[in-house]
Amino acid sequence: MKISVLNDVALQSKNGAEARVAATPDTVSGYIKSGHDVSVVKGAGAKADFADRLYEDAGAKIASTNAAAVKAADLVLSVSGGTEKLVSGMKAGSGITGILSPTDNPKYAAACAKAGVTAYALDYIPRISRAQSMDVLSSQSNLSGYRSVVEAGGIYGRAFPMMMTAAGTIAPAKLFVMGVGVAGLQAIATARRLGAVTTATDVRPATKEQVASLGAKFIAVENEEFKAAETAGGYAKQMSAEYQALQAELTASHIAKQDIVITTALIPGRDAPVLVSKAMLDTMRPGSVLVDLAVERGGNVEGAKPGEIVTTSNGVHIVGHLNWPSRMAADASNMFARNIKNFLPLVTAEDGAYAPDWEDEIIQGCALTRDGEVVHERLK
Repeated sequence: MKISVLNDVALQSKNGAEARVAATPDTVSGYIKSGHDVSVVKGAGAKADFADRLYEDAGAKIASTNAAAVKAADLVLSVSGGTEKLVSGMKAGSGITGILSPTDNPKYAAACAKAGVTAYALDYIPRISRAQSMDVLSSQSNLSGYRSVVEAGGIYGRAFPMMMTAAGTIAPAKLFVMGVGVAGLQAIATARRLGAVTTATDVRPATKEQVASLGAKFIAVENEEFKAAETAGGYAKQMSAEYQALQAELTASHIAKQDIVITTALIPGRDAPVLVSKAMLDTMRPGSVLVDLAVERGGNVEGAKPGEIVTTSNGVHIVGHLNWPSRMAADASNMFARNIKNFLPLVTAEDGAYAPDWEDEIIQGCALTRDGEVVHERLK
């Protein structure tokens, strides 16, 4: 199989500057040992500290451009999935991977279908136990949660743990995590390790125990609606206006006492719910920090701006950085590349040829196109 690794840095992500790469010298070496022919676009790993010579040492060829790399490829590995123009230059019957966000850009899937290219949306890989090692959303969100706390601490500019010194005692920082998915759990764990007094909230009942297991306190309105607020796939349901009002009242009084708030709440296929209003921001102390990890989907914090740090009139900092995993490009690329390496056997025949297993539920769950048609149910 001929594998090409795109330079996503050159493409740039729609969600902010991209610094990740879909294959590392280590995974490339493994592909070549398995008999595959690998080309890597010049500069693809530079922002993640993987120089071209490291790929060459692993046995890869260096392609001059993305357009040149995809022409003969059987499978294209990418973080973002490239562009409509790029897939139009691929050969019919080939495949391309990436975090494709297909509902945000349906024209991309249509372009893949027109070119006869199978597009594998890694963000659509089913959340089943067998697919955990391929789950790019979890691997990248894990790093986002960690980085959000570290970066918030830098902006906050004060110590996290309690410090008892001869000059007096420094009180510990109070940190509140809103949304306890993968990113939220890692944010909680990081805040606890750094010594902050940590609390968290989520509408899914199962998260209460997870929060407690990390040593944090759970904050939520635990009524009957709360007890049923989770889909079969483990995602949060859209809550009623009545519940949102009750939860807002509870969290408003809690937020007023916090030094740092990390928001991570997302609902698949919908804009992010607004969890922190301007009225809540007005009650916070000067110097407080809010990190909105959902800003790419509209944001959880009123007034958050994508790609900017906004300081309110009362001195509260709202952090709207985009593409958090790229702020830890080396680790993010390593994890992303391993996810794809674990996915590769599902599109590889015993003789090493490119041959997707259409009977496999993972392929069925993430393939957007097949034989010139858009086939995924979410896009029909």
